[in-house]
Amino acid sequence: MERFLAYPLEEIPYVVVSLLIAFTVHEFAHAFVAYKFGDPTAKEEGRLTLNPVAHIDPLGTLLILIVGFGWARPVPVNRFYFKKPRLAGVLVSFAGPFSNFLIATVGYLVLYGLNAAGLEPNVPFYVVDFLKMLIYLNIVLFVFNLLPLPPLDGYRIIQDLVSSDMRAKMAQYENYGALIFLILVITPLSNYTITPVLTTLIPFVVQSMSEFFSLLFF
Repeated sequence: MERFLAYPLEEIPYVVVSLLIAFTVHEFAHAFVAYKFGDPTAKEEGRLTLNPVAHIDPLGTLLILIVGFGWARPVPVNRFYFKKPRLAGVLVSFAGPFSNFLIATVGYLVLYGLNAAGLEPNVPFYVVDFLKMLIYLNIVLFVFNLLPLPPLDGYRIIQDLVSSDMRAKMAQYENYGALIFLILVITPLSNYTITPVLTTLIPFVVQSMSEFFSLLFF
């Protein structure tokens, strides 16, 4: 059965818990920032919460375990409530990935803090393994969600940065966004699109953050 999973069987518990945290905080961040800018839609639909049940998409989570990518339930956002739609739109979209970056940062602080204090040898191995998985998956989500592909947050940010005419043109092709995204991920085209991100950019971010916290604590 393990060969059908994207992760080794022994890592699945760490992956599941890490994703529950990552997805929940990510979607909550979208809902929270939208609410602060005057949009009550997510709150009225019960999405302004840290309860994972409100945010987790069973199929999206299952696909992460099987093929290595997936999704949570998108938070509904109504731009008509925003007094400054462009600014609010960018910040609402960026809030999700940024929340994953913050989780990874907290994970590094705890991990390197334990090491610097000489406590890591006394901590159960599964705590350290969990922290490493939590850091890694949140960095993946941070980087991945900023890619300028629909329906990712990076695409939404670009929509709010371009002109109104360009936004209208982008909207015409948005219905094909999910299909294009799947083609780029599950076909050989992934070798030229998604795979370089996973094999080059994400390891670079992981290494850079590791070196930063190493300098910070040591």
